[in-house]
Amino acid sequence: MTALTPENVPLWPWGLLLFIAGVYVLAVAALIAAGRREDARALAGFIPDCLVLVSRLARDGRISRPRRALLFGVLGYLALPIDLVPDFLPVIGQLDDAVLLGLALRVVLRGGGIELVRDAWPGPEASLTLVLRAAGLETNGAATPPTTL
Repeated sequence: MTALTPENVPLWPWGLLLFIAGVYVLAVAALIAAGRREDARALAGFIPDCLVLVSRLARDGRISRPRRALLFGVLGYLALPIDLVPDFLPVIGQLDDAVLLGLALRVVLRGGGIELVRDAWPGPEASLTLVLRAAGLETNGAATPPTTL
């Protein structure tokens, strides 16, 4: 077994992942430098906040078992490195994750309501608004009532 050295680390996909992480850090730093600390916090914590939200909802006893099973399935899909669209592709790689999360939240919230998400959301209100809009449950600050199937 050979020792792990920088020369032994393949550029693909690790170099690309490091580049994307660097761009992400630069975007957060630019927001901080521009005096938009709340926006920087929202950007830096959006993905972790979404994971916390889904895990909290998946453990919430007020949600039916089939809907909780759906959330555990989404958590598994988000955690796996194998996706329908690979995550290393900029923007479109995360799009399938976002669409799947939005659809799962829409299904879950039809049975429980927006207050479940508000109670479980760990991040800033601005990010919560984006999540609710992605789930089709809020537009222009006004909550739209969930419809039944």
